[in-house]
Amino acid sequence: MLSAEAVAESFKRTELVIPWRSLLKVIAAVALVWMWLKLIELGLVIIVAVLLAVTLNPIVNWLERHRLPRAAAATVVGFVLVAVVGGFLAASWASLSSEASLASEHIRQFERDTLERLPGWVREAAGGAGAVDIQSQIAPYALELGQSALSAIIVALLAFILMLYLLIEGRRTRDWLMAFVPRAQRGKVEETLRVGERVIFAYVAGNVITSIFAALVVGVALSLLHVPGALLLALIAGLFDFVPVVGFIVSSIFAVIMALSVSPGTAVAVLALYCGYHFVENYVIAPWAYGDRLKLSNLAVILAFAIGAALAGVIGALIALPVAAVYPAIEQIWLRDALADDTVAEHRAIEHRKAG
Repeated sequence: MLSAEAVAESFKRTELVIPWRSLLKVIAAVALVWMWLKLIELGLVIIVAVLLAVTLNPIVNWLERHRLPRAAAATVVGFVLVAVVGGFLAASWASLSSEASLASEHIRQFERDTLERLPGWVREAAGGAGAVDIQSQIAPYALELGQSALSAIIVALLAFILMLYLLIEGRRTRDWLMAFVPRAQRGKVEETLRVGERVIFAYVAGNVITSIFAALVVGVALSLLHVPGALLLALIAGLFDFVPVVGFIVSSIFAVIMALSVSPGTAVAVLALYCGYHFVENYVIAPWAYGDRLKLSNLAVILAFAIGAALAGVIGALIALPVAAVYPAIEQIWLRDALADDTVAEHRAIEHRKAG
């Protein structure tokens, strides 16, 4: 039997003491998460602007070396960029509009034909879904994709304006921010920035080159095959090619559907064209365009793309890749002391084997 004192002792209140420092850390972490959720769009704008500014900075530096003031050089580069994009859209808008209407009709016809050819048990398994039912099921996903694309366009426009200011005042802004870094760490920060600049330039420039190649190949090939909407399909292929590994293959769906309006043989030829070019781009064009500065395996690209898309949609998927590509430099500069020597050495050897 327990004594009365033992029972009273067992019921004594247990106090949980949380130091103020730990409580403040928890509050700060919650505040940072809240700020990230509120400011994610602004953060995307800044990141996209930095990517564009780093990519165009060598051109601005070249103009500056030829005695053009930096503000004027940045303005000229921005004007040329707008003129190229705007000129292309102005010259091809009428054709793109008519081809978009034609493609929409072909896709609707393909949907109706597919539903009619499905076996009865398949339609019953799908709940007897007709074209209207399928469209209603797809609509939420299409709306989400459209909103993400619209957000990407808005982010790109805002980033373009910020990019001009970064090109003009980037050096001053960088020096101002470096003042916050302890002097003992500035060497590492400078080295990280140099490597990051090379990786970002390689990524953006390489992506532009491969996308232009993809659009040209698709446009010429589909025109020769007499596939309707060749210009629109070429533009879709170029835009989707900005998403490495999976983007170009996804764009082939539209081309195959349009090719079916010509003949099944043409559709097979188009599918073979896309698969063949995708192989050539991954193993010939992309290594040449990116150089040895973007050392990412296809698995790393897919994982980075998926994580970025989950966090911030289309823009997040695109900017996740150069961020992931900077990791080897961060490992060698910042994590060398924390990791085993064999880990860093083996990672470097793997990168050299992939580059070779």
